[in-house]
Amino acid sequence: MYPCISAVQHLRRLRGGAQAHLLLATDGNCYVTKFQNNPQHIKVLANEMLASRLGLALGLPIPQVVVIEVSEWLIEHTPELRIQLAGTQIPCWGGKQLGSLYCGCPGMTLDYLPHELLSKVSNVADFARVLVLDKWTCNADGRQAVFYRKKPRSLRYTATLVDQGYCFNAGEWTFPDFPLRGVFANNCVYQGVTGWESFEPALTRAEEMSCDAIWRCAVDIPKEWYEGDREGLERLVETLFRRRQTIRRLISIFRESARRPFPNWRDLTHCPEIAILESHPLTQ
Repeated sequence: MYPCISAVQHLRRLRGGAQAHLLLATDGNCYVTKFQNNPQHIKVLANEMLASRLGLALGLPIPQVVVIEVSEWLIEHTPELRIQLAGTQIPCWGGKQLGSLYCGCPGMTLDYLPHELLSKVSNVADFARVLVLDKWTCNADGRQAVFYRKKPRSLRYTATLVDQGYCFNAGEWTFPDFPLRGVFANNCVYQGVTGWESFEPALTRAEEMSCDAIWRCAVDIPKEWYEGDREGLERLVETLFRRRQTIRRLISIFRESARRPFPNWRDLTHCPEIAILESHPLTQ
């Protein structure tokens, strides 16, 4: 079940709507920690764990996720462990929280790169592959990433794909698909996309994933993270299983959007999805 990891030290508050905190844990690693009483929704913890595990199964560079126990003692003795809400500060809740393994060295990771550096990211091709996950899970947020240098003197950055909390439409667990949901803000990361092969192996892995494999990613999520709604979790897994066969269509709809993200796609007129796109309401 849950690995026995506990927080031992608060390092700093992090930016973002979930008001996560960077904590040092008993295993010696640092974790970006989202709390149950974050301002977004308690289900973003369940979403983060499920979507991250799916992404890892697809071979994407996504941080490992864990259940991290945060004690009441640490919260009481750490004034920074607070949530800002409606002009007031309330203590973070104790108990089981969501921890994402921090990549790089604290203070050396960036959440923004200019255009000229983005196109030179060492694994820039993963931005196309993560579309498989974001369209499959209906990520209602833009695609988020952080960047770090694997070696201090390296001239190139590596991207890690973070923040899956708004997959499954955040706390709603619905799938309102729109062309520009779940995509990265800058088209330059998609310049290398030339066809369906650019989404492999993630695309085939998603399309061939069994219901049991999806369920294994969800089965041990703490029940308090989805408010004890076991039937809702089961329906979510079943919906994901059915949606595997819609991934290509959803990517195609993005391809035909006003963004025109894939200028180097080959043989566009021979693509079998075009006939579907012409009649789809989202492209009208």
